[in-house]
Amino acid sequence: MTMSASPDFTTRRRVLAAAGALAGIGLVNGRVAFAQPKLGRVAYGQGSIDPFFAAGYVALKKGYFGEGGLEVEYLNSQSGPRTNQLLAAGQIVFGATAATAAPALTLAGKPATLVFGFDRKLTYANIIVRREDFESGKIKSLKDLAGKRVGATQPQSSTWLMALYLMQKAGVADKVDIRPLGDLATMLGALKTGSVSASMATMSMMEQARQEGWGVPIFDATTESSWNEFMGGDVPGIAALTLQDTIQKRPEVVQAFVTGLVRAQDFISANSAAAVTDAIYDDYLNAFPREAIEKTLGVYKETVFLKDNLITQEAYDRMTAIMGDGRQFSNEEIKTVPYDRCVNMSFVRRARGL
Repeated sequence: MTMSASPDFTTRRRVLAAAGALAGIGLVNGRVAFAQPKLGRVAYGQGSIDPFFAAGYVALKKGYFGEGGLEVEYLNSQSGPRTNQLLAAGQIVFGATAATAAPALTLAGKPATLVFGFDRKLTYANIIVRREDFESGKIKSLKDLAGKRVGATQPQSSTWLMALYLMQKAGVADKVDIRPLGDLATMLGALKTGSVSASMATMSMMEQARQEGWGVPIFDATTESSWNEFMGGDVPGIAALTLQDTIQKRPEVVQAFVTGLVRAQDFISANSAAAVTDAIYDDYLNAFPREAIEKTLGVYKETVFLKDNLITQEAYDRMTAIMGDGRQFSNEEIKTVPYDRCVNMSFVRRARGL
């Protein structure tokens, strides 16, 4: 059937474009049976390769962005700071990285906004050491890292910030050398070979080190007791963001993007960790052992992922408190980037009919 020659279809297309029309209408085998509004092509960067980005991988694999009329080009932007640089330069339209990126970019003169929350915990706020150092008693706690090197990704990155925060909490910040090493894989390799004594780690990194038999966590943020002791409640770890200029000029594109991620989160929530792993492992996560990915996704589904994807003001305020006190910014600077300036959950609410 030729749609382009039909006046009725032209009218329908205009109505759908005006309304957003992001829900499927006339589905055939789960796909939209007539052309959706064409919103163009956008680049989307994720700050590393890790299962905490599962919603992004699922949305890409399942075609949820395309069903909303948006063509999304995905790239691994390798670190939070690089994701921020690409976003600020207009080389990507959306980024997914540490939620600290939005206030940091805004303070740097590129107003940015968090539009989708992936999680309620900083899943990269774990610290692992070599088993031999742990079992010998050389490093049993954070205090034992005094005089030693700890690996992070980049200066001013989320892993760097959390390393500094945890070292300050342990009272050894002035005695620890926090080393920027690049990406997550490089951090794991540096710890394994002894270039650093400890490393910040995502849960999948912890699981890989455990399964290979050489690594042990000395701080595991995935446990509620450790998390609440250091953080006191929900803190957004990973979030999707875009420049405020994009929200103002292309709100329909932002809505299509966020709706795709919301649909992906609903798929994750409705399916087993094994099924989610089946969907995304081969294309996006095969650098890790499959068993580690499935186990990590199981834990994330139960205790980490935000099922409604809504970042609350309380959670955001805990995050900016970690950024303040001179760790990344002064408290006066943090006051200039309140929740209402750097978080916009209206797109998630609209996608969820809230």
